[in-house]
Amino acid sequence: MTQERPGPRVREVAVGSILSPSKLADYCLNPYAGCEHGCVYCYARFATRFSHPNEKWGSFVDARTNAPMLIEKEAARKRAGRVVISSVSDGWQPQEKKYCLTRRCLAVLLRHSYSVFLQTKSALAQRDFDLIEGHANVEFGVTLTTVEPGVARLFEPGASAPCDRIEVVIKARRIGIRTFVFLGPLLPYISDRGVGLRELLDTVAEVNPDYFLVDRLNPRYGMWGSLSAALSSYDSGLVPEYRRMLYDRQARDHYTMELRHRIAGEAGERGLAGKMRLCF
Repeated sequence: MTQERPGPRVREVAVGSILSPSKLADYCLNPYAGCEHGCVYCYARFATRFSHPNEKWGSFVDARTNAPMLIEKEAARKRAGRVVISSVSDGWQPQEKKYCLTRRCLAVLLRHSYSVFLQTKSALAQRDFDLIEGHANVEFGVTLTTVEPGVARLFEPGASAPCDRIEVVIKARRIGIRTFVFLGPLLPYISDRGVGLRELLDTVAEVNPDYFLVDRLNPRYGMWGSLSAALSSYDSGLVPEYRRMLYDRQARDHYTMELRHRIAGEAGERGLAGKMRLCF
């Protein structure tokens, strides 16, 4: 029997601004800080290192309840551009069902003719297809690290099951939304080779998105403790291999070269090379 995860500590907070300059696009918008999905490899925990210094990633969420009010003002004042929702949390994590902050902000951005890039691990996102259907300036995609449900529960404990994410992006494509799949981070020895990688690319071929992106696992602030704990539960023998691959420069460079070659070969066999974008 699967043990139910305890819910996060939720705070309602007010922020001074919500539409921020970004290296990923013109702007990023994060209606939440912290993420209930609690992915063990998540890079975004750096964003809360001062506001939640001693709290476990995934155990807290700040709902920025004045985000819809702020975006009304900021979207009208700033130059319309491309906006990533959300860059350091998932905009459709479970608390969004209650607060609808992402939905309300998205509606404002579309009304002001901003382009939006939406990426999620949550099936809740399909709730908002009524807003984005018919908009040519919207891209919607899901993240897949693995298609194996047991692996996903261990490494992404609060996210929707992979099969549910796949179904959501298929639905988006059916109604004419521009779609993508983000494969990453690929987990070394789990989903970056063999059956694990083939299953991911077979899924991409089945979904047939407009394009797909691939990223490797990267060493990020604060992630080693939770990542190594999950690895110990999965296969403790992988812990030293991951440490070497992440933190030994020579080993990392060699791994990266091999991974690129492996992905290119598997994608080419499936006729996907033209749709692939490597992020490393």
